[in-house]
Formats: sequence, C-alpha cells, structure tokens
Amino acid sequence: MNGDARMRNRRSFLREAMLAAAGLAVLPRISLRAADKTGARPPITGSGEHTYECLHDWLQPPEGLLWGETHALCEDEEGNLYVGHTVHKDSRRGEAIVAYDAQGRFIRAFGSEFRGGAHGLALHREPEGVFLYHSDILHCTTAKLTLGGELVWKRGYPREDREYGARPIAYRPTNIAFSPGGDYFVADGYGSSHVLRYAADGRFLGEVGRRLEGKSGRDAPDGALSTPHSLWVDLRGAAPVLAVADRSNHRIQAFGMDGAHRLTVKDRRLRLPCHCHTRGDWMVCPDLDSQVCILDRDYRIVAQLGDGKPHNGAFGSRRTQSRAQFTPGEFIHPHDAIFLGNGDILVSEWLPIGRITRLRRVSG
Repeated sequence: MNGDARMRNRRSFLREAMLAAAGLAVLPRISLRAADKTGARPPITGSGEHTYECLHDWLQPPEGLLWGETHALCEDEEGNLYVGHTVHKDSRRGEAIVAYDAQGRFIRAFGSEFRGGAHGLALHREPEGVFLYHSDILHCTTAKLTLGGELVWKRGYPREDREYGARPIAYRPTNIAFSPGGDYFVADGYGSSHVLRYAADGRFLGEVGRRLEGKSGRDAPDGALSTPHSLWVDLRGAAPVLAVADRSNHRIQAFGMDGAHRLTVKDRRLRLPCHCHTRGDWMVCPDLDSQVCILDRDYRIVAQLGDGKPHNGAFGSRRTQSRAQFTPGEFIHPHDAIFLGNGDILVSEWLPIGRITRLRRVSG
C-alpha cells in the first residue's frame, strides 16, 4: 500500500471514529457504479413513465463536515449541484452551502455565516452572470451570492412593507423565486405567512396573497396563506404563475405575476407540500409527510414516489432513527426536490443528519 492510499484509509478511519464517538451512523457511500458492480439493484418507486431507482445518500458532505437538516437544492447551467443544510452540531466544519459536479464529486463549500439557518436556495441569471440567492431562517435574512460564495448583498427585516413597518412581527424568510422580467418574490414562510414582491432593483412592489384569517386547511379561502413555505415561477402555461407551497393549508396555490389568485390545488393526496420545481410538462413537489409528488400541467397528481407514510407512523417519529432503521425506497421528510437536466430527481430531507436521494429514471 503506497503512502497516498494509507493516508486515505487513515482519513476514512478517523471520520468513522468521529461519527461513532458522536453517536452518529456512518453513512454508506452509494454510487451508480457500486450498485451495478455488486449486482444489487436499488429499490424501485413509481410506475410507467414515472419509474425511478432510489439511490439514497447519493451526495455526501466533504471530509470534516456533517450534514445538518438538508433543506435546499439547485442545479446550475453547467450541471453543478448546490446543497443548503443547517450543519450538524457535531460538525468540525461549518459551511452551510456545498457544491458538487454533475457526477456528485465535491467542488467547494462556503457560507459558514449561514450555519444553523440555511434554508432556501435559488439560482438566477442576470446581465452580470448567474447568482445564488439564499434564505436564512436563523438570522432572518436573504442574501445574494456569487456561485463561488462571495456576498453581493444581504437584507433583513422588510420595513419597506407597510405591515412590517407598522409594528414588529415575526419574519423568517424561507425561499425566493424570480419572474421572467426579473422581479422577485420572498416567502416569509416561518414568520408571518406573507409573500413579498420586489422589483429587480430591490424596490418593494407589494404582496401576493394574504395572511390566513379564519378557516384554515384545504377549506381556507382562495388567496389566504398559512406557511407559504416555498415559491416557484411556473412557465408551463400560456402565462407565468407563481406556485406557492401553502404547506399548513395542505395545498398549492398559483398567482399571476401581478399577484392575482389563479388556482388552488386541493387534492387530498397533498399532505404538507414543501416546494415546486418544473421541467418540461412535469412539476415535482416534495411533501414533508413522506412522499414526492409529480403533477402535470393542470396541477393534477400523476405519481406519488417513495411514499413512506404506511411505515412512518406518527409524523416526526422516525427523525432520530439510524440509517439502518430507514425503509429502503421510501422517504421520511422530503423538504426539497428538483429535476436534474437528464430527467432524474434529486431529493433532500429534513432529518437531523440530512439525506440526499437521487431518483434515477429508468422509464422511457
């Protein structure tokens, strides 16, 4: 064994020893190549056009960094992947945003200042280039970053909104989305359930929807929001709409770029929708209650992937389990999901030691 090999083995040994000392599970390094070589097939979920192999723990953090709750995902124009996570309390490193290439190889990590609060990530192409927008639920800020992690600007409490300026109310932004014209929307999902709209130059333009008052849940009035957890501008129709994962109302709502209500999806198969992302005809929606849904252009659910609800018991009861206790091919708490350029789906989960699963498409 040469010196480099001994050093790699030593690093692996130290990493596993550190995890064991912290009482954490040592995660298996799963890869497409390893699964093929051993002949062991990953579990399958879905059917027909929406059939996928589940590759759990497909992405893993670099040496010295332990996942916290893996909240956010995005893919840039080069196929590079970005993960936002809260960073585990026992992690020796503190970077909250980690970048990988299309094959899942680590590139770089940054954003230690977001430790504990990393929640939403969005990419946006602008005349100066492509930028990463981050929502921090601990420090209650939104930030614009270069893809290398350099801070362009950071913004906090939205005093420019009359309701926030009139009196102190809770503000914990969870995500950002962009209109085709460059306006952007900020979801105050964990604060006071407002969705704020800004011009490309940062001017406040108003709000979308309204805070929930009165009847809650699927029967809440159209346009009323309770935990508008995440946002996505859906370009699949004749005109763009802002899709809002109205999580505590167990539904998705869609609004025009002017803020007018367009659609409410009340399908009872939606439990706790967390996010939306589109590719071609399809929308993927991670559901915090154990599943990932696929919706068509008319917002009809056509697939429920990795549904773990039959085995998961009471909501949240499996969060502290070890990897060995998880049910292969099933999800516990999907928090974000995105289509990759080749049609695969990447899923992050809200777990104390986060998990990133690749759903590799095996249908035509």
